[in-house]
Amino acid sequence: MSKITNYLKETRAEFKHVNWPTRQQTIMFTVIVIVISGVVAYLLGFFDSIFSKILVRFL
Repeated sequence: MSKITNYLKETRAEFKHVNWPTRQQTIMFTVIVIVISGVVAYLLGFFDSIFSKILVRFL
């Protein structure tokens, strides 16, 4: 049981050394991830439709 307690104490101490992002940074990074995900989804859908149309023409 002391190993678990020691592990939790060390983990808690390490969390104090973490440089946490500010609220503004978190919001900005979240928006960036959502926008990039939307662009990638659009591009994948666009190319999928093009390749599907090309494949239908060959078949």
